[in-house]
Amino acid sequence: MSVPVNTARVSFASHGTRCAGWLTLPDGPGPHPAVVLAHGLGATHDMLMSQYEQHFARSGLATLAFDYRHTGESQGVPRQRFSMRRHQQDVGDALDYLRRHDDIDPDRIGLWGTSLGAMHVLREASERADIAAVVVQCPIVHGPATLARSGWRPALRMTPAIVGDALRWMRGAGRRYVPIVGRPGSLAAVTVAGALEGWYSTVPSGAGFDNRIAAADIIGIASISAKRRASRITAPLLVCVSQRESLMDPRHAEDVAHRAPRGVVRHYDGDHFQIYHPPLVAELLTDQTLFLQEHLNVQID
Repeated sequence: MSVPVNTARVSFASHGTRCAGWLTLPDGPGPHPAVVLAHGLGATHDMLMSQYEQHFARSGLATLAFDYRHTGESQGVPRQRFSMRRHQQDVGDALDYLRRHDDIDPDRIGLWGTSLGAMHVLREASERADIAAVVVQCPIVHGPATLARSGWRPALRMTPAIVGDALRWMRGAGRRYVPIVGRPGSLAAVTVAGALEGWYSTVPSGAGFDNRIAAADIIGIASISAKRRASRITAPLLVCVSQRESLMDPRHAEDVAHRAPRGVVRHYDGDHFQIYHPPLVAELLTDQTLFLQEHLNVQID
């Protein structure tokens, strides 16, 4: 069994709010190539992020994982606020933190995003020329497609909660929360069959998952897209598509890869959640590592 690589607790400021971070460095002297790891909707660092930190570090890549503002161990009130604009800013500020770090090579930094984290990573990559490589897996890249996959009945069921939360927000009152994920027919942001079990399959024993979202924030998720910006991504891009994607028609992820000038798409025989677990996780990690090592110029003895 491999000896675990040490992960250090760090923090960085994102537009004046402290974000909790976890920096994992490879063995040996720096400066190292590095990757910012951006997780998905409602996820926090203790939801399987360590398997990526450890694998990439043993492959010569430093990683910085973090909790978005308003979630997990990061600061920000109200809690469980999911602003697409703010969370993209968090990705950018995590990238800037790495660029200033003495142990990191600022010219060899990439972005990695999973699920909704892919949306933030892709949109940030479309606005910057200082990113050396981008990897996304089971990517949610087009909010309207997630709405279409769920159907209109769940959306209509959410309307009173969304309106109520928006009115409370405008009055300066506390937010109205609904579950992020629930069973089909329930009042939740995501009610696709199998999603509830899949989400909780990424929560290890002893970890927590705050299954709440401020209801009006669902509008921001449902209306955002990375597809229109894909042609502006100048960095090499690897899009890892789940062939049986549960939360969105996978053709939208394929579109992103095809529109990006240096995009590559690879397909995996799993749904949105199976790719986090054996045996598929090993296949994805192998492909992602080779891609990142090539484009971040990692030399392994």
